[in-house]
Amino acid sequence: MKTKIQDSKKIPLLCSLDLQKYQGLWYEIGKLPARGQTGLTHVTATYRLGKDGKIIVENKGYKKGKKKGIRGKAWPRDKKCTGGLYVQFFWPFKGDYSVIKLAEDYRYAVVMGEKKSSLWILSRTPQMRKEDLLDILRFLKRHGFPVENIRKTNQDGQGTS
Repeated sequence: MKTKIQDSKKIPLLCSLDLQKYQGLWYEIGKLPARGQTGLTHVTATYRLGKDGKIIVENKGYKKGKKKGIRGKAWPRDKKCTGGLYVQFFWPFKGDYSVIKLAEDYRYAVVMGEKKSSLWILSRTPQMRKEDLLDILRFLKRHGFPVENIRKTNQDGQGTS
């Protein structure tokens, strides 16, 4: 049975996202399958504020033992709501990056794209606490995400296998 995928307008954004605290290294714990990201392991995202006020985004991972990466930039879609960003890896194309769930201490974040078919679960550590993951999955299910399609990202070892 396929889960109906809706747009992000019904999912509340975290408008009070502190971009200073959000900076740094994040590990991808899981995601909904996305073109161009299939087969990647040991995926990380690093965010840092640039001199121009935009966020520098560096995504890295391994595919069949080879290191892959991409660099881009992000910026708030609305200065009053910092949890809603645009992200751009190839000019002139940009996409939505919406933080929809975040631990108070910034130990995990849940991010979606424009639609519920784009979703990433991020953690400050390569492994996430089981209770945090269960809380996230309950949240996503309540909001109509196809949680049965979320794929765990391998973060074991060094990424060379």
